[in-house]
Amino acid sequence: MSAPDDPHGSQRLASSGAPLPAAEAAVVLVHGRGATAESILDMAGEFHARGVAYLAPQAAGNTWYPYSFLAPTEQNQPKLDSALRAVGNAVETAVEAGIPHERVVVVGFSQGACLSSEFLARHARRYGGFAALSGGLVGPEGTPREYEGSFDGTPVFLGCSDTDPHIPLERVKETVRVFEAMDADVDERIYPGMGHGVNEDELDAVRELVEAVAPSE
Repeated sequence: MSAPDDPHGSQRLASSGAPLPAAEAAVVLVHGRGATAESILDMAGEFHARGVAYLAPQAAGNTWYPYSFLAPTEQNQPKLDSALRAVGNAVETAVEAGIPHERVVVVGFSQGACLSSEFLARHARRYGGFAALSGGLVGPEGTPREYEGSFDGTPVFLGCSDTDPHIPLERVKETVRVFEAMDADVDERIYPGMGHGVNEDELDAVRELVEAVAPSE
């Protein structure tokens, strides 16, 4: 049973791909609101690579935090802090298995993209890569973005529609500015009229990130 201040703490960490002890790289996948770890692992089939372990934390009740990512941050507590820990624990699971951060790619969709964007900004360092699919940094307009550290050239992909009903385009732009200021190598792609979803071009971009950290044949 989860503690009240850590509702996601007892949830499972689903996995697929290479067994973690034998893997040379890892991809942490963070699902969206109402989805499951298994559903985003299914998406990983689009960018499967040999020697890569795929790890997906599960949100309690299938939702990382109750309100919009644009709501006052305190309204989403304590679930938001618990969710950030869940992402961090998934990354550390890979690192503790002997995979360096430089070979760990983080991928999030929708609420998972918002959550993982916020996690990485708060824990900047060189990662293997990061892809935020329809998401951006958490917090209401005007939230201070006084993050510390450097991404040291980490390749970052942000893909979103210009008409996404959940993700304002300006928040994507703000996220790009923050990550670039923290020395990430950002690839921003805005898709006219796409709505809220993932397209083939985005999957291709994620595939490139994964192939860059996967062991060579």
